[in-house]
Amino acid sequence: MTASVVPEKRRARRPRQRATFTSVLGELLLTAGVLVMLFVAWQMWIGDIIISAQHNAEGAAVSEEWASAPAPEPPPVITDDTGETLYEPPILPHPGDGEEFARMLIPRFGGDYNVAIAGGTSRAVTLDKIGIGLYEQSKMPGEVGNFSLAGHRTTWGKPFNKIDKLRTGDAIVVETPEGWYTYRFRTLEYVTPTQVDVLLDVPQMPGVQTGERYITLTACSPLYSLAERIVAYGVFEGFQPRAEGPPESLAPVEVAPPSL
Repeated sequence: MTASVVPEKRRARRPRQRATFTSVLGELLLTAGVLVMLFVAWQMWIGDIIISAQHNAEGAAVSEEWASAPAPEPPPVITDDTGETLYEPPILPHPGDGEEFARMLIPRFGGDYNVAIAGGTSRAVTLDKIGIGLYEQSKMPGEVGNFSLAGHRTTWGKPFNKIDKLRTGDAIVVETPEGWYTYRFRTLEYVTPTQVDVLLDVPQMPGVQTGERYITLTACSPLYSLAERIVAYGVFEGFQPRAEGPPESLAPVEVAPPSL
């Protein structure tokens, strides 16, 4: 007797689901979210590394150009109250908005740290595109009063990212075609965004004049927030004319680890 062959049952095919407006919208939003996250990662980390390297490379080129040019005549030598002789620092004209006039060199931030300083503190013109901005009411390097600057701690090269790593006595050097202005870091504090008296000729002391030369660096704090301002103060140490070569204040120091 021949066994009959029973055909296998064909598996029932599931009906193909049709795309709905909701499902398509969900996929688009998910894709958009991924792209936004990638952009943020680029802006905060990868882009910062690239922009920072570009700023430093451009700065090194500018410093080399200044070094190769004929050295300007050194300024007059004066005697201070202690009897020490030093150079009278030349005072540069106040720059226009976005006009570069100096480079910032801070050994604590690394031997390759070399960032442009330009007039104005707007993001569109100075902070996002150039690096460090000079407040409108600021004095100039070496001038009696407060040489006050602003910079980013995160994004756009983050020139002041390591501002909280400064140690008392650290050199903050401003290089110009004429030479180098050296300030020494003194103290750090956190203030509210409305506390603009940190930019006065004598920080936080309205109407007071001491005849001293200060430097004030400001940036947002904490990282990735606009809630407060971190402020670093320093005092002027001296000016070294270009004819005498780079000052000892540019000697390497232990580099602070990068902030995340």
